[in-house]
Amino acid sequence: MQDSLPQDDWAQFGQPLFDDPKSRALSRVGVVDIGSNSVRMVVFDGAARSPAYFFNEKILCGLGAGMNETGHLNPEGKDRALVALRRFQCLADGMDLPPLTVVATAAMRDAQDGPSFRDQIEAETGLKVYVIDGNEEARLSAQGVLLGWPGSFGLICDIGGSSMELAEINHGEVGRRISSSLGPLKLMDIEGGRPAREKQISTVMKELKDHMGKQRDRLFLVGGSWRALAKVDMERRNYPLHVLHEYRMDTESVAKTIEFLGEHDPEELRRKCGISSTRMGLLPYAAEVLSELLVRFKPKDIAISSYGIREGMLYEQMSEELRRRDPLIEASRFAEAKDARIPGFGKRLYDFVKPLFPDADAPRRRLIKAACLMHDVSWRAHPDYRAEICFDNATRANLGGLKHSERVFLGIALLYRYRNKPEGTHFEPLFDLVDKEDQLQAEILGKAMRLGAMLWMEKLTKEEAHLEWKPAKRKLSLHLSENSAPLYGEVTEARFNSLAATLEAEEHSVETA
Repeated sequence: MQDSLPQDDWAQFGQPLFDDPKSRALSRVGVVDIGSNSVRMVVFDGAARSPAYFFNEKILCGLGAGMNETGHLNPEGKDRALVALRRFQCLADGMDLPPLTVVATAAMRDAQDGPSFRDQIEAETGLKVYVIDGNEEARLSAQGVLLGWPGSFGLICDIGGSSMELAEINHGEVGRRISSSLGPLKLMDIEGGRPAREKQISTVMKELKDHMGKQRDRLFLVGGSWRALAKVDMERRNYPLHVLHEYRMDTESVAKTIEFLGEHDPEELRRKCGISSTRMGLLPYAAEVLSELLVRFKPKDIAISSYGIREGMLYEQMSEELRRRDPLIEASRFAEAKDARIPGFGKRLYDFVKPLFPDADAPRRRLIKAACLMHDVSWRAHPDYRAEICFDNATRANLGGLKHSERVFLGIALLYRYRNKPEGTHFEPLFDLVDKEDQLQAEILGKAMRLGAMLWMEKLTKEEAHLEWKPAKRKLSLHLSENSAPLYGEVTEARFNSLAATLEAEEHSVETA
């Protein structure tokens, strides 16, 4: 993220946009994706820059099954898709949504009866269906990735049932893109078994490489088959945080997981990983594609993106100003405005804790800001469980622009916001996703927020209360004005002492003006 301006540490974020009329129009947007394998409706709600999923339903229809042989859409899949689309239109009416944005991809554009089925859908449901070409599908998928990673760069690989798209992104812009036939539903119908598939995959992948050129940055994997493979990778590694978005792998890890996939009973593995039987059946074919993709493009690392074409459709409707916003900060500010007892206190709390982190870089300051904004959004939870709910929310919520280690850092900070020690929670295995120094920094942040929350004033300014930390002298001071001094009672003192102990302050004092 761009560094903050020194005179105003919040200047890069501007004023919240979720109350702006142009952004409010995006506060509830419904999109439908008619794919080769599934038909899904998503209704986005809330802070549009990091949207919440107000509604999300998928029906596995298999429209593209058997198309290699017949050239037509699967008749049973068409029936299932129509039932799903009638339901989705009825739900949209009941939610009083603007008109649904409906796109259809590879199966509908390739099938001989695709145009007639589109006409049937429109006549029977009233929906307007846009059958998009492969390049447009690649562009929308890339925009979905940009929704979660603004300003990022790398190669997007979106695999569906009947096609696979590649797109490059550089500094927030979509560049070259291309579509191919390397979808599992098509590969499984190739005669000649695995040798014939591998030959076809190699030939097509060479053409893709020639078109896309050198791509040595991050590889973003979009699509249900990639997410299923990531679940298997988590199972193989016994990975403790089962959040797919921003899950990281490397070439070696993928190779081990593909081998692991072949060595284990598919049904047992499917149950352990929570993968549908339909998706599990397609996974070996997708794995063959990924193996060749990694050989050809040699990415420096691999990230799973839960955001794809549907999120790209939302991104399409955003203003440029909103696109440039940090999804984490926008979501945190929205949560504070909606759920905190004193909206706006998070910014003042950030000013209060900031002196403890004089060397924090922009990414770390961003996490500190998010923690301060979210420090009070779970106050309605039962006090005995508030700390755990805060940790769970930070680590598992739908938040964009967060690595897993950053999720855990936020979680630890918010846990310490509500309790003095982490023992007794079931989250401790997740702590190992951040190093010991970052665990300590998160603890310091949490205890500083815990102290600052005791100085609960509508106008908490530096004049009213502020911390002073001198690392070289290991000296911590809390400065209180005459107005705020009465807030320093026994509990406040205990929290200040706990913070001082965590900082290993050799001297700590309270000074009243």
